[in-house]
Amino acid sequence: MKNKEGKGPQIWLAGDPDDLKSWLKYGTAGIVTNTVVQKEMTEKHGTLIELTKKYLDITDKQVVIEIDGHSTQELLDIGEVFTKMSDQIILKIPCTIHGLGAFEVLAKEKVETFCTTVFSLTQAVAVAQSGADHILPFCEPFKELGVDPGKLVKECADTFKEWDNRPKITAALVRSVDVAYSAIKNGADGIIIFWPVYKELMENPLTDKWNKLFLDQWNDMLNAGNLKGLPIK
Repeated sequence: MKNKEGKGPQIWLAGDPDDLKSWLKYGTAGIVTNTVVQKEMTEKHGTLIELTKKYLDITDKQVVIEIDGHSTQELLDIGEVFTKMSDQIILKIPCTIHGLGAFEVLAKEKVETFCTTVFSLTQAVAVAQSGADHILPFCEPFKELGVDPGKLVKECADTFKEWDNRPKITAALVRSVDVAYSAIKNGADGIIIFWPVYKELMENPLTDKWNKLFLDQWNDMLNAGNLKGLPIK
C-alpha cells in the first residue's frame, strides 16, 4: 500500500508528559492518549484538561486525546472542549454505534479523528464510511491468542488501498518490538508505542558492534589530530 504522505510509517508516543518531552524530538508524529493512561496521569497531573495542557506545553506536534461518553451528542460536546484548546488536538473515539455518529459529524466539521478499539475488518469499514481519519487495529491481544498481531492491519491495508481519501491504518496496543515489526511489515501507516518500546526499536547487537567500530576509528582520527578544525569537545 503506497503512503502518499510523509516519509513512511509514523511513530506516535504514549505516556507521561514528563517522560515524553525528551523523546518527541526524535522523529515522532506526536502524542496519543487512552483512558487507561489518562486515569493514571490525572492522578499525578490533575484533571484531564490540565493533563492535556501539559501535553500541549511540551510539543508543537499533534496531541491525540481519547474521549468517551454515553451518546453521540455527549462525545461531540466533550470533544468540542478539547478542540477549542488548540489546533494540535485530534480526537480519539472508541468503536461504538454512537461513535459512528460522532465521526460523521466531525468529518463534516473537518475535525481529525482516530477510531480506537477496532478488532475486525467489518468494524474498520463501518468507521471508515462514517468518516474516521485513522483506524486503530489493536495488535497485542491477537498475539496473546497466538494469532499474527499484524493480521488485521494487513486486512485493513489490503481493503483500503484502492480507496480515494482512505483512512490511515495506525496500529494500536503495540507493546513490543516484534509486534511493531509485524504491524509495519503488514502495511501500517503508523504505530502507537510507549517511549521504552521506541528505545528498544533502535537496539540491535549488530548495530552496536558496527557503531563501536566506526566510533573507534573516529576517535583514532581525533587522537591523531586529523579532526582539527571540527567543533569537537
